[in-house]
Amino acid sequence: MFNGTRFTATGTALVTPFGHDGALDERALHGLIQRQIEAGIDFLVPCGTTGESPTLTREEHLHVVEIAVRLAKGKVPVLAGAGGYNTMEVIARARELEKIGVDGILSVTPYYNKPTQEGLYQHFRALAEAVPLPIILYSVQGRTGVNIEPATVKRLAEIENIVGVKEASGNISQMAAILNSVPEDFVVLSGDDAITLPLMALGGRGVISVVSNEIPAEMAHLTRLALRGDFEGAREIHRRYHPLMEINFVESNPIPVKAALAEMGLLEPVWRLPLVPPKAENRARIRAVLESLGLVRSEAATQGREKSHAAVAH
Repeated sequence: MFNGTRFTATGTALVTPFGHDGALDERALHGLIQRQIEAGIDFLVPCGTTGESPTLTREEHLHVVEIAVRLAKGKVPVLAGAGGYNTMEVIARARELEKIGVDGILSVTPYYNKPTQEGLYQHFRALAEAVPLPIILYSVQGRTGVNIEPATVKRLAEIENIVGVKEASGNISQMAAILNSVPEDFVVLSGDDAITLPLMALGGRGVISVVSNEIPAEMAHLTRLALRGDFEGAREIHRRYHPLMEINFVESNPIPVKAALAEMGLLEPVWRLPLVPPKAENRARIRAVLESLGLVRSEAATQGREKSHAAVAH
């Protein structure tokens, strides 16, 4: 019996850290994953598109997931990314991830080739029949050019091991229509941090989050409060961290979140082409939001402390 209950509350769409030589930074990756687990995150999502998966080699993709599975084993579930526009390649990658021991597969809609709704249904049906793992659909029309319509989600929800959808259409009415048409145990998750709370008010079960890379404990607390019906408490957290949710998309994800994590000292500020570092003015805006939330020391305070230390030294 498949169900999506292991993938509720907050799952972190993990970034993939690289060193200055462009190679995978395993030490930073270990640190990021351990930080998530220690903060009490509900599940991990390595090698999604926030993890720059289109730029990872097959070996790198599998290695990142292997590390996540090894560190998370027995602590939190791992929902690994496997998506693309070639159905047979997606199936092959998902089978490799199954052998590694992941708990489920997150699969984004095919991009560029823009399949019809019937094509989407047959694509995900083929994946589900080939891989006996729980599968979460990922609908993000703004990135892929194709939307999984509510009627198609309803059809796919009838397949036993398709257990949920990460809904990132930005269309609250569509989300409500999906929730009205799928079984109670089908998990509808937000793909946008800022829409998590309104979706959960409609019956959504959580979020696959970008901002939880920076604030895992706080985002996990927000979704758990909402699941308990404490929307007043959840709103307090949402209002505090909404500026961070917004600034994470001042440029294409994951440019800003990796810049923020670099400011926090958690990884090197390295992206793989075609992604590039944020503009200087946006980097300053990211830094300002982090300072306002106490996630980094203000530059003025840091400079003051350095001057004080220098005076003592002399």
